Amino acid sequence: MNQLLFSTTWCVPIYGLIGAIFSLPWSMGIVRRTGPRPAAYVNLLATILAFFHSVFILRDIWSQETQNISFTWFEAADFHLSLTWEISETSIGAVVLITGLSLLAQIYALGYMEKDWAIARFFALMGFFEAALSALAMSDSLFLTYAVLEILTLSTYLLVGFWYAQPLVVTAARDAFFTKRVGDLLLLMGVVALSTFAGSLQFSDLYEWAQTAQLSPLTWNLLGLALIAGPAGKCAQFPLHLWLDEAMEGPNPASVLRNSMVVAGGAYVLYKLQPILVFSPLALNTLVIMGVLTAVGASLVSLAQIDIKRALSHSTSAYMGLVFLAVGLEQGGVALMLLFTHAIAKALLFMSSGSVILTTSTQDLTEMGGLWSRMPATTTAYVVGAAGMVTLLPLGSFWAMLSWAEGLWLITPWVLGVLVLVNGLTALNLTRVFRLIFWGEPQQKTRRTPEVPWPLAVPMVSLSIVTLLVPLMLQQWYLLPNWESINWYVLFLLVLSSVVGVIIGCNIYLHKAWSQSRIKTWRFVQNLLGYDFYIDRIYKLTVVSAVALLSKISAWCDRYLVDGLVNLVGFAAIFSGQSLKYSISGQSQGYLLTILIGISFLGFFIVWSLGLLDNLPF
Repeated sequence: MNQLLFSTTWCVPIYGLIGAIFSLPWSMGIVRRTGPRPAAYVNLLATILAFFHSVFILRDIWSQETQNISFTWFEAADFHLSLTWEISETSIGAVVLITGLSLLAQIYALGYMEKDWAIARFFALMGFFEAALSALAMSDSLFLTYAVLEILTLSTYLLVGFWYAQPLVVTAARDAFFTKRVGDLLLLMGVVALSTFAGSLQFSDLYEWAQTAQLSPLTWNLLGLALIAGPAGKCAQFPLHLWLDEAMEGPNPASVLRNSMVVAGGAYVLYKLQPILVFSPLALNTLVIMGVLTAVGASLVSLAQIDIKRALSHSTSAYMGLVFLAVGLEQGGVALMLLFTHAIAKALLFMSSGSVILTTSTQDLTEMGGLWSRMPATTTAYVVGAAGMVTLLPLGSFWAMLSWAEGLWLITPWVLGVLVLVNGLTALNLTRVFRLIFWGEPQQKTRRTPEVPWPLAVPMVSLSIVTLLVPLMLQQWYLLPNWESINWYVLFLLVLSSVVGVIIGCNIYLHKAWSQSRIKTWRFVQNLLGYDFYIDRIYKLTVVSAVALLSKISAWCDRYLVDGLVNLVGFAAIFSGQSLKYSISGQSQGYLLTILIGISFLGFFIVWSLGLLDNLPF
């Protein structure tokens, strides 16, 4: 039985795809009599099978060597492409996390999307989403990884644009798709270059090639920049970060997976590419700069958001910035640990926020308040998720931050400053959001708000328990340090940053009567952060204007130069044809004489051009 499970490991990503395919009769309207709910049940069954299959595999391969399963996809001459699956603790552990969160998100969606007429299409897309994420986690081929990233881009476009009748949703889906395409295009260039240089796209072969590759520093740097462009777009990193904010227009169950696992998928690809990126100093420095700018900038921007989902989505970009910083500093293990703890806590936060949105029918924080006594399960889920996000003992993110700060405390002490600042700002933002939603006096839309039904409450409670058990998981995996080896100064700073953030968040003045401060200085700061440092407007004045100008120039050249030249050739052909018809006599001897004279002139010109006439005596 164990051997059968192991030999069919490559089937795990197929479960979600099968669920999506079997949902098509309902999503396409072919089956109507049963209603759309059977499509949800089919996808739930497929996800349950994938989850338990991956759990059994993880139990059997624990503490074993990494193994690969490869299938030849295309082979011609010296060109060889294969689909390779990696069977290891890391890859299968990631699949367990993906399928587990997908299962909870789909159960959650049963209650959240209950009255939506397109629930079958939504579950089909969720199955497609899950299949792509599982394939990305198990992929040991850069070619397969790139293909799966493209599928994730398409899935994001379809899920963000799920409610396509709303103009704002269509704009958000389009912007998310095009922004990711920028990074994917540069990543494709890097994949093609690596295929040419290394002759293989399997990660194990690429690692061996990189150790002995003789490339110029310029080539290494360009290659590194191309490889990090794709993950930067997927993880919403500066300057490709604006799409995640707009992607919150999609259904909240999809946002649960997007903010916990999809963005983490891009960071996981970056972790797999780290042994190649170490040979590109420019790429590593770019990761550090990009990570710091995004982590600090997104943390600040989240403080000025009055939309609950946007306030939480910017913290996702901030934590992915910390992951980029970790990879840039060659701390891959810390990056994985941070991804694991962040994914669980952020999924719980979005479930809690989705429950609030469903019951209040609003996402505006200024219209909420006093929900802690009316929604106790939702309030508890938010508190547990927020505590799991910041460095509060003994939850998971604390140990991830501590292990990172201890390793770099003496080498790069400024990293501790970044961690303390981002953690403090995150604690401040989460406390601010908690006060606006659950504390204070009930508002007009929250006075009669009930607790959510069981399909939403069960996933939240289950994930709350998992969040509290994360430290025990880390201890079981021997990832927790001994108390004797802990740097108490670093520990004190990290905990202090969380406490200070919570205290400031509890005492900061929050007035719901107006959305902007009446003090001009604070209003300027609030607008600066609320509009994301006006980066979208800067893009419109620079990049978008430049592209529009080039488009106008191209259109002018196409209309007047290219079309003009083609029309000139056509006019010349018509004029010459009309002229020649008057020289036609119908006598064959005249035609032969014309051909003979033409050939004679052509032969004379060829002989003269070759210089054969220069040797004649005359």
